[in-house]
Amino acid sequence: MKWTDQPVEVLLQRSFLFGITGIVLGTISILNSKLIHFQVPMGPLNGVSLLLQLIGLSLAVLALRKRKLEVENKEKAQKMVLVLGVSLLFFVLSI
Repeated sequence: MKWTDQPVEVLLQRSFLFGITGIVLGTISILNSKLIHFQVPMGPLNGVSLLLQLIGLSLAVLALRKRKLEVENKEKAQKMVLVLGVSLLFFVLSI
């Protein structure tokens, strides 16, 4: 089954999971860069973090573009786009 055929609730749930995982990985990367707990390169972790946030953002936009969207789901998708957009901008500028 294609992702575009999924119900809006499933898309929003997956968007949240991808987004929060990306935010957590980005936060771990920033904290490790500042506090230096582990002597490993943080480049790949930053890349995975940004990729997961982009996937979450695209899923939220995909849910927003569905036809006959309920008001509650539309508000959730708009909030998700806003939060993931700001977090993506923050992590890109912090690299």
